[in-house]
Amino acid sequence: MSFFNSINISASGLTAERLRMDLISENIANANTTRTPSGTPYRRKVAVFREQEGSAFDQVLANATGGIAQGKGVEIAGIVEDQSPFKKEYNPNHPDADADGYVSLPNIEIVNEMINLISASRAYEANITAVNNTKTMAMQALEIGK
Repeated sequence: MSFFNSINISASGLTAERLRMDLISENIANANTTRTPSGTPYRRKVAVFREQEGSAFDQVLANATGGIAQGKGVEIAGIVEDQSPFKKEYNPNHPDADADGYVSLPNIEIVNEMINLISASRAYEANITAVNNTKTMAMQALEIGK
């Protein structure tokens, strides 16, 4: 694996974790949104990641040379809405209350979102550390040639 491959893998992780943090921030910001343009409460959004697939040529070459499969990084497979049920709160004076006086609130738990935010932040930091270590190794390799 070349230095550039490892930097590209870390860069894909940085992009994915940044999107994850953006979605978590959006979820937290909409934790009390009871009506969206579709007329329902806001639904929690989650990023779905998957491994980047190499080209068919990469796979054939790896098979022909007996090479070990190498990762290509991560890519965003999509953004999905969490289909868990909305929370119900009794508030008959709320404009979005139903006939029984209950308001449907978004399916967002702030504590869980904060935990996910910390996790995404740590993963982002780990990818930055990997890039910095790769740069350090490249610089040290250049120093050997002097």
